[in-house]
Amino acid sequence: MSGDGWSRRRFVGVLARAAGAAAALPAAACGGPSEPDGPSEPDGPSPTATGPGASEGASGRQRESSGPRRLLFGTYTSAEGGGTGVGLAEYDPGTGRITGRGVLAEMDDPSYVAVHPDGRTLYAVNERADGAVTAVRLSDRRVLGSRSTGGAAPCHLSVHPGGRWLLSANYGSGSVAVHPIDASGALGERTGLVTHSAPPPGPGQQGPHAHQVLTAPDGGHVLAVDLGTDTVYTYRLDEDAGTLAEVSRARTRPGAGPRHLAFHPGGRHAYLANEVDNTVAVCAYDPGTGRLSVGEAQSTGAEPGPGSGTNYPAQFLVTSDGAYAFLANRGHDSITRYAVEARGARLRFLGTVPVGGDFPRQIAFSPDGGLLFAANQRSGTVSVFRVSGEGGELRLAGEPFASPVAVCALPL
Repeated sequence: MSGDGWSRRRFVGVLARAAGAAAALPAAACGGPSEPDGPSEPDGPSPTATGPGASEGASGRQRESSGPRRLLFGTYTSAEGGGTGVGLAEYDPGTGRITGRGVLAEMDDPSYVAVHPDGRTLYAVNERADGAVTAVRLSDRRVLGSRSTGGAAPCHLSVHPGGRWLLSANYGSGSVAVHPIDASGALGERTGLVTHSAPPPGPGQQGPHAHQVLTAPDGGHVLAVDLGTDTVYTYRLDEDAGTLAEVSRARTRPGAGPRHLAFHPGGRHAYLANEVDNTVAVCAYDPGTGRLSVGEAQSTGAEPGPGSGTNYPAQFLVTSDGAYAFLANRGHDSITRYAVEARGARLRFLGTVPVGGDFPRQIAFSPDGGLLFAANQRSGTVSVFRVSGEGGELRLAGEPFASPVAVCALPL
């Protein structure tokens, strides 16, 4: 099954679920969730939004506070067996053991979540045909309201490092939205919306599919990864008006289906996961211009066997010291390990590790970088690995934790 075919089915599924769920939802609720309809299900990244690096999975090695820490889960509420909102749990930073704590806040299809740099507010996409983003105050779990993204099936969001703007990617309509964040953490009305109307869709695609939006480490540029147009767009954010102005485009090879980008901490290289053709690419990045240059396609090391389908790589993480990178492989149910060489300019394949679940859609580091969490969508579980600073080894930390239709795990 090609990624493009999956993408089409996924968006059609979103619209169908939206129609079916609309009658049962309050008038303020949005449409319906999306699932892999081509490998392109909104996902993304590492959900922590504590800075340009951390927002897309850079592992930090700061000292953990003692005692359990919060762990939040994104899910599809309208999928069979799905959750009822943003899931809540605690984890032990030493052992990785997870203990369920119910639901942080009920809402529709919060498939991806991120936290404000000040740690006080959670933001979630509502991945429905009439897309929205929702803010939740973490201290008392109060929902601060939702705002329309102006597009369909938002699948990824991130907070600009300054903490004043929320960026979100609408998968279904191929657009990127900007919302202001006030002093309380609540969202204002949308100030910006750009749609990827060019170049034309890649082979087999019916339109643009924005899958991720993040701020580069230089803080001056916003990049949007679009699976449908085989393009990574670079924008400059007007921090006064909250609007985006395009400055450059980087094309992948036709049919690659770029899904997720993660920067090296040096800020001059990034790694791109191409979900449709099962490849990755090292990209060069110019902080001065925001221009990204996509390198040659490389293997994920997760080649599916006969009859096992396509791999659909999902997301990259890069350690804070820039020594190792990890890639989630959904079809292969594994995590690829890479050594990062030449100051970020080269990835060397080290091997794959079974994820201990089915369809790892998203991976994230704990704040100290000692643990890696994998949200396994089809098995409804979250696997936890200990990350070794020596050799980039991954070792499972106990049995996977059961979480309904787990599509995003955010350790705080």
